[in-house]
Amino acid sequence: MLDALTLVTGVAALLLAAWCGWAAYRDQPTKDWHFIGMAVVTLLSVIQLVVGIVLLAQGEKPEQGTTIFVAYLLGAFACVPAAGFMSLAERTRWGSVTVAAGGVVLAVLEVRLYDIWGG
Repeated sequence: MLDALTLVTGVAALLLAAWCGWAAYRDQPTKDWHFIGMAVVTLLSVIQLVVGIVLLAQGEKPEQGTTIFVAYLLGAFACVPAAGFMSLAERTRWGSVTVAAGGVVLAVLEVRLYDIWGG
């Protein structure tokens, strides 16, 4: 898979996590700017999902199995949007904590995707 895309997505997820973590530290809920950041990270995840599916359709195989690779791709795609929706339900600092945790989880999923593909 594209190593640069995996790296950019992971770094963007960590930046989002730090940004929302800072908001939580300042006792602030997620705001519109945070949702724009979540949209950017989600877009990167969508691009990664499409690239992964295209590579699988072209016949390339991940080292650790296609099923687990697709499962991790789908989890990475859903991670930040799920955290964003949960932060809408919790309009306190804990909403920001939720998004920060989602960013960290996405970064870990990116490392795992790289490992599954054979990096």
